[in-house]
Amino acid sequence: MESKKVLIAEDSSVIQNLTRRILQIQNYQIFSAKNGKRVLEMLEKEDFDIILMDINMPQMDGMECAQKIRALDDANKAQIPIVAITGNAQNYTLEDFNNVGINDYLQKPLNFDILVETVKNLTS
Repeated sequence: MESKKVLIAEDSSVIQNLTRRILQIQNYQIFSAKNGKRVLEMLEKEDFDIILMDINMPQMDGMECAQKIRALDDANKAQIPIVAITGNAQNYTLEDFNNVGINDYLQKPLNFDILVETVKNLTS
């Protein structure tokens, strides 16, 4: 079975590396981007099964990036599950996330059991 491709959009190297390690153990292929602009560039060349999207990133934040992904011409790419990762979820409601096309959200500090479960659920 081919392993699923996860794109981690996160400007913190620490969180990116931890998340990468946890998901690689689960046999996911991991790709990473430091900001929303990079996510969109990578999406042009590559297909992903899920995007883990930090909300607070430089150049283009996760909310704007999610909106742009949902507006892509390629229907498959526009439908990729997006999970927001945020340190200040209280600033947003689930409705805010849903409005930009985000499927689910995880709060920092990340609970890795919930992370793995969420990724499994959205990619199966």
